[in-house]
Amino acid sequence: MANIQSQIKRNRQNEKRRLRNRNVRGATRTAVGQARVALAKNAPETKESVLQAISELDKSVGKGVFHANKAARLKSRLMKRLNTLDGTKEKASK
Repeated sequence: MANIQSQIKRNRQNEKRRLRNRNVRGATRTAVGQARVALAKNAPETKESVLQAISELDKSVGKGVFHANKAARLKSRLMKRLNTLDGTKEKASK
């Protein structure tokens, strides 16, 4: 336990931020997971779930929960998989 008043306050702040970040991080992970499942199943709502995941990633970066490069990497991977699905759909329709 800290004896210094400023460290006691810092510990309180860190705990509040940890709990707040936990909710944001969980929502983002859920959205990304749902997008991955939709991509794997090639479901009709795939594009919407990917866009929702990208939106959640952007929000989490804005709140400082995820690093910008991590979010960019995850968004890039999701879009890459979505584009490969779109390419196979076009080839199948021709």
